Amino acid sequence: RLAERRAAREARTAGGPVVPARVEFLFDLCCPFTYLAAERVDRIFDEVVWTPASTSALCCGSLSTDPEALAEYRLSAERRALELRLPLIWPERFPEEVPAAMRAAHYAAEQGRGAAFVLAAGRLAFCGGFDLDDPELLAEAAAAAGIDMQGWLQALGEVRRDGEIEAAGRTLLAQGADRLPALRVGEHLFWGEHRIDEAAAAARHHAAGAAGATG
Repeated sequence: RLAERRAAREARTAGGPVVPARVEFLFDLCCPFTYLAAERVDRIFDEVVWTPASTSALCCGSLSTDPEALAEYRLSAERRALELRLPLIWPERFPEEVPAAMRAAHYAAEQGRGAAFVLAAGRLAFCGGFDLDDPELLAEAAAAAGIDMQGWLQALGEVRRDGEIEAAGRTLLAQGADRLPALRVGEHLFWGEHRIDEAAAAARHHAAGAAGATG
């Protein structure tokens, strides 16, 4: 609840300002586990940097080339959705990438609207089964996130964003990650939707240590 979150935040800062660990959420909108994680990430962490990262760059290829791996991946996501009591409807083009949506997400993050856009896009894709690269669907997600029309439309044609998104995926690979989404808390990296609680514990530990150092 919002009131409880505000009270907890005030309690944490009552002893003076404490610099929290930098939290970064790396995601791909074509990934169902991003959808399954995003709302909890937005709820648990006070401030998050939302960074789009390429699944194909991280995994050195697409799941579509391995039917058995794709079937197992889908089953795993469906099981996890049931555990979390979240709906999961597969978009028709899954597991194809959604480059236009990722460019829009990149722009949204620059504008400080990354969380709102990812939440809206995830619901459209995996609650409604819609194709996120459809301009009408992107417009709906952008409107829900409060992003200006001209800005995200221009972002769709900016190829440079693809390079940054792919670079984020390659960086995760070099750091040992093997899946998305991922959370970076300070210097620690946690990959996989199932490790959100672990990442949250690391953030609390950092905050406690910082509070102790300033007490």
